[in-house]
Amino acid sequence: MEDPYKILGVSKGASDADIKKAYRKLAKKLHPDLNPGEKKAEERFKEVSAAFDLLGDAKKRAKFDRGEIDASGAERPEHRYYKEYAGGESARHYGSGANFDDLGGIFSDLFGRDHDGERRQFKMRGGDVRYHLRIDFLEAAKGATKRVTLPDGSTLDVKVPEGVREGQTIRLRGKGQSGIGGGPPGDALVEIEVLPHPVFRREGDDIVIDLPITIDEAVLGGKVDAPTIHGRVRVTAPKGSSSGQTLRLKGKGMKRGAAGRHGDQRCVLKIVLPDTIDDELEDMMAKWRETHGYNPREGL
Repeated sequence: MEDPYKILGVSKGASDADIKKAYRKLAKKLHPDLNPGEKKAEERFKEVSAAFDLLGDAKKRAKFDRGEIDASGAERPEHRYYKEYAGGESARHYGSGANFDDLGGIFSDLFGRDHDGERRQFKMRGGDVRYHLRIDFLEAAKGATKRVTLPDGSTLDVKVPEGVREGQTIRLRGKGQSGIGGGPPGDALVEIEVLPHPVFRREGDDIVIDLPITIDEAVLGGKVDAPTIHGRVRVTAPKGSSSGQTLRLKGKGMKRGAAGRHGDQRCVLKIVLPDTIDDELEDMMAKWRETHGYNPREGL
């Protein structure tokens, strides 16, 4: 992979905010949902996402800058930090430094023998292990099953529930370290990070988008297409719409817990002028201003 800084078009001294801004700009331009069937855009989007996966994480960025990992995120084997890729997604593993087989022997020797001379069996629950998993916004919205590869080469399927939140931890019981002396295994704790989407953003259980409309749609009203996480729908822009006005789509937001209810989608209207203001439009507006001029900033 190329230099991630070059892929995002930022300098090595760029701030975290600059990196995120560059990623959002490129992702919005290249996202497959906005470029259906365009393979080059899809490949470029994957490169941009991989670059942000590296530079968007302060710890990984620091390791890359120090030369401890390469542009793909691969690390030297002597480092205690592991990273494995599965299906294009990454998971970070934070394991215990203790060897539980060694600990079993230590505790057995420590606790010695009982009054009959028999060695007492020491049992202890295995330790928990923690993972950090990045997922796409749509995977968080609709749910997904992600397969991650563990440091020992085994795989772990993580069922991401519909509507999962940023920072939420998924507990996989019995998927942690093995127990000692026949004790139960620990759990795997998977912390979720949700990547930003170029169109959708989450506010509570609602999904919010900026919905562009033309000047004639604002004045005259009309039917316009609006994207949702499940596909496009037709909504009505009311006659006399203003930028900032909100259209609400009931039940088109994130799932609210196990009850099965969903939040709403809010479409915030944004009047967008044509790229070129032709003479006809300019003359019409000039005549209209002469007889219908008004001041929307009065009282500010």
